[in-house]
Amino acid sequence: MNLKNLTIKKIQKMFEGNELTSVELTEFYLGRIANYNGRLNAIIEINPDALDIAFKMDQERKNGKVRSPLHGIPFVIKANIDTGDKMRTSAGAIALKDNYAEKDAHIVKLLRKAGAVLLGKANLSEFANFISFNLPNGFSAVGGQTKNPYGDYDTGGSSSGSGVAVAADFCTFAIGTETSGSILSPASSNSCVGLKPTTGSISRTGIIPISHSQDTAGPITRTVEDAYLVFKEVVGYDKKDVKTIIAKDYNLKRKEKKSFKNKKFGYHKTIINYLSESQKIVWEESIKMLEANGAEVIPFEYEDMNRISNINTLLYEFKYGINNYLKDKKLEVKSLTDVIKFNQRNRKAIPYGQSILLKANSTSGYLKEKEYLESLLDDRKYSREEGIDKKIEELGLDAIISPANFGAMVPAKAGYPSITVPAGYTDEGPFGFTFSHKAGRETEIISLAELFEKMHDVRKLPELK
Repeated sequence: MNLKNLTIKKIQKMFEGNELTSVELTEFYLGRIANYNGRLNAIIEINPDALDIAFKMDQERKNGKVRSPLHGIPFVIKANIDTGDKMRTSAGAIALKDNYAEKDAHIVKLLRKAGAVLLGKANLSEFANFISFNLPNGFSAVGGQTKNPYGDYDTGGSSSGSGVAVAADFCTFAIGTETSGSILSPASSNSCVGLKPTTGSISRTGIIPISHSQDTAGPITRTVEDAYLVFKEVVGYDKKDVKTIIAKDYNLKRKEKKSFKNKKFGYHKTIINYLSESQKIVWEESIKMLEANGAEVIPFEYEDMNRISNINTLLYEFKYGINNYLKDKKLEVKSLTDVIKFNQRNRKAIPYGQSILLKANSTSGYLKEKEYLESLLDDRKYSREEGIDKKIEELGLDAIISPANFGAMVPAKAGYPSITVPAGYTDEGPFGFTFSHKAGRETEIISLAELFEKMHDVRKLPELK
């Protein structure tokens, strides 16, 4: 039986027809991990309870209970997300290698409730790429260097293992996290779909933080429809995360888009200068496809990009967030200062240094500095009112588009949603095409991405030997 490249709907159809069980599918993925993870380093840890969970879901189905479209579907999560089980939440850092959470993160709780089968934890760029300015994408001291299944290419990051695991058929879907580009980048680099939702639509409770202003979790999948099916199950209010007040009555109704005719898209033209020649070719082919199908594509400039193109806000918020996360953990390290001292005593833990940790630790950790407040307000103003909002309203856009994750920073600073979909292959590896919009407009960009996927169906499977 060929179980490669299955979608959620196809799997459910096979379950319903008694062609496949969750146990069999879980065994298939475990076999793939056994055969290929030694080369790819996508999975940092296997859930020892995975087969038992799959068996339980099969028994429930036999008894007539199907919890959701994710019932019996195996998935992996990024290793910075808490699970109250036998797996660790290390964020790839040796200082946190024995971090056993007492409770599931809110997103994990919702996925278990939906009947999904937690297969394991995915490798990542250590501390979600917030440890060192020199860290390569996909490296963590605990998990090693993640490799791209399509060849000797960058994996993207920081949700590197999540992207690789989906591309390599180690799971049906994965959960990544993003502060700025960390879902879009590995999804694009591994020819996957990545949905970075509106900040606050999904709870961050139980996720090792970088920035409460920007952090979110989101799905990485092989199709746009799968991303939508996962997203629907994890949106929701959580009293422990004040930002999720917006998720109480969230719009999850999707209208199918049948044509790009009369649609208007805009893109920040300066970022095209950062593309390689082969990336420009894929981008231009995608634009031509949109225009050939009736869309208008308008280049524009953000007038005040220099006001938000820094990581100042993140440096201040990281110390505050990580100290609050660590203070009650049963670990030797209870604060960012402790993590830095641990790394200084254990130099093998930081082969690329810890320059970002040191810079973050120079802040007060209380979010009271004038520089922080000015940076935060600039981020919000120039990414929202003077950024995305202004361009969408001025130009009458149906979405802002961008190549892969090259435009990720502005919607990330705004806390706005983006979705990337495979667009082609370049000399640097797989390459995506991204749609972004205002807060709460996920279903609109999901529908646009799904139409793009149908009209520009270029995704290839990696050749693993």
